[in-house]
Amino acid sequence: MDSPQEITQLLLALEQGDRSAAERLLPLVEKELRRLAKSYLRKVKKLPLLQTTMLVDDAYLKLVGQNRVHWKNRNHFFAIAATCMRRILLDYIKAENRKKRGGGIEHIALSDVELISIEKSAELLALDEALYKLERQDARQSQIVEMRFFGGYSMKEVAEILEVSESTANQEWDMAQAWLHRELNATPGISTRTPSI
Repeated sequence: MDSPQEITQLLLALEQGDRSAAERLLPLVEKELRRLAKSYLRKVKKLPLLQTTMLVDDAYLKLVGQNRVHWKNRNHFFAIAATCMRRILLDYIKAENRKKRGGGIEHIALSDVELISIEKSAELLALDEALYKLERQDARQSQIVEMRFFGGYSMKEVAEILEVSESTANQEWDMAQAWLHRELNATPGISTRTPSI
């Protein structure tokens, strides 16, 4: 039976250069990574070719390839996983947008694929830009938004991951939502409706 301590031990072994730890870690974290990936993909329906397995695989390879992260514990791993998945997803959206503008070599009829709506794509890219700004002002608030919006974590889970009280996490969540609402409403070309966060 896997335990948070076992995951933490494997993360520390990985950090110390034990490459076999990555193989032993995957079965212990895969279920939660899949849940995270599904939560992200629900936010952006109709992305062609991007599937849960692909997002999990890409994120896991990036996570175990980290050499600058000092893994604290299982919760820290999943918080970093949420950030990693968000970045992969947004890189994918940006690449799809470049293709739509003629940046790709292969041309496919629009009727042959389902594309993310331009409006939804613009909202997610604006949210990503706003999160980068928020991260420079308050990294913890940015993490809270990321975990809640993209990761689907409850406030109790967020508080545990960040090792703060639930009331502190709730206060920071409220402040982050207010800040993002102002920031996104000030973004040209984005509707005054803030994405559901």
